[in-house]
Amino acid sequence: MSSFIKKAFRLQESKYKLGEILRWLWHVWRGNRLQACLNALIGLLAVGVSLAQVGTVQHAIDVASGSVKGNLYWAVGLIGILVLCDFLLGISSTWVQNLLGIRAQNRMQQRMLDRILRSQWHGREHYHSGDVLNRLEFDVANVVDFLTQTIPNTLSVLTMFIGAFCYLFFMDSVLALITVAIIPVFVVLSKVYVNQMRRLTKDVRTEDSHVQSALQETIQHRMLIKTLESEGMMVDRLERIQSVLRHKVVRRTLFSVFSNTILNIGFALGYLVAFLWAAVRMSAHSLSFGGMTAFLQLVNRIQSPARSLTKLVPAFVSVFTSAERLMELEENPMEQQGDPVVLKSPCGIRMEHVSYAYDDGNEVLHDLNFDFAPGTCTAVLGETGAGKTTLIRIILGLVMPGSGGASIYTRHSSSVLSHRLSPLTRCNLAYVPQGNTLLSGSVRDNLRLGKLSATDEEMRAALHMSCSDFLFEEADGLDTLCGEQGSGLSEGQAQRIAIARALLRARPVLLLDEATSALDPDTERHLLHNILTDRKRTVIFITHRLAVKDYCDQTMTIEKI
Repeated sequence: MSSFIKKAFRLQESKYKLGEILRWLWHVWRGNRLQACLNALIGLLAVGVSLAQVGTVQHAIDVASGSVKGNLYWAVGLIGILVLCDFLLGISSTWVQNLLGIRAQNRMQQRMLDRILRSQWHGREHYHSGDVLNRLEFDVANVVDFLTQTIPNTLSVLTMFIGAFCYLFFMDSVLALITVAIIPVFVVLSKVYVNQMRRLTKDVRTEDSHVQSALQETIQHRMLIKTLESEGMMVDRLERIQSVLRHKVVRRTLFSVFSNTILNIGFALGYLVAFLWAAVRMSAHSLSFGGMTAFLQLVNRIQSPARSLTKLVPAFVSVFTSAERLMELEENPMEQQGDPVVLKSPCGIRMEHVSYAYDDGNEVLHDLNFDFAPGTCTAVLGETGAGKTTLIRIILGLVMPGSGGASIYTRHSSSVLSHRLSPLTRCNLAYVPQGNTLLSGSVRDNLRLGKLSATDEEMRAALHMSCSDFLFEEADGLDTLCGEQGSGLSEGQAQRIAIARALLRARPVLLLDEATSALDPDTERHLLHNILTDRKRTVIFITHRLAVKDYCDQTMTIEKI
């Protein structure tokens, strides 16, 4: 079956088998059954109304011309009722497509984002963030539209095609067969372009991702670009990327135009044949004027579905490309899932013969041994690239040691309770990353990332402990807004709010990665004093500042390999 479909659509081989793509699409469709079924139902009702209109129009014309007896007003009234039904079905279709469509798209984006966030982290992202955003926006929309609109519409199109053909066959079997026989010839000719359509579509989507990535990076680093006076260079860079995209779009468009031209010629010839046949019969008085009108309407209702069906080929090509791009985002295996392993304070972290190398094989840590004893404060020193941040990632359970053991433990009575560091032990840690890590929104929103149920009093206490009293002088206080990456605040202010967020999380182990690098000595000294007051908390400082070492119980120095 798979080989037949691939031959029918001339699909090129890809990294995924056709069966895998279809199973993935089926899984996505199951979550959007309601919209798909409603669209199919509305489409089938619209087909019934459309075919009924053909008969009522024929009857009304024949009554008006005297070919048959009947009440003209009743005939026109019935046409009006059918037109109203068609109008109401159109409104219903638009409502279902827009309202349920955006919900379906939102659900799939949420599912994909949740999958990405819960997947394993390998230290180096395989895809550019702009490329990922492009896939989550455009490819998700393409897949959802295909499953909830294109497939249900295909059902109604097939029904229209079969119904119109049977109706026309009942009126004139020869014309019906001639009309249908012309279509496959031109469909086969038009499929010349499909041989490369899938590759061209994927090329266009890839270049579109490159454009979005370039735009995102340029906007994100606007200040740097301005200070380097590189505005013109960045615009030229965007133009080069866009020119490649334009070239790919032109090539794909040429194939599409060629196919549509061949199809339109075929359909035009079919319509002319039907018109000529009906005119000959009408001149021979074997067909009424109403019958000729019905002929032409039915031919149109046969050709229009046929034209829609031919568009399924590029639609399949496009959705398979989008499905592959989304499946690639799901290739990364999931992190360990399960109930969090919660330990009582104070907790310690123990490294035993730990070694770690990234995917490129470059070893960062080798045979590392250290015990971050419960309730102690440790300064982790070392030159840039020695592996300090990698150590933090191991403690956070983001990466697993290549060899050796990394564990978190607590002393309970006379025994020691120990667990291997993993995503399940992450609940015992509070982390302040290096750099500005605030999200756009209010200070309150950022603090609630540390503790969703935090009260204003708890937030103010955490801000006071992190030396962020400057916020109390602001008119909006906790509702003070900050832009993307904390814009509107100084580096030092953003760092202190990030520390407050970690303190609000209130976990047994606090990790700080260069978290005081932007603070002046007095503020840093005051902040360290506040943090180290609680001796039940184990504190680990990643730092280059020797002044921090004076406040720590022990020092760990990592030598660069």
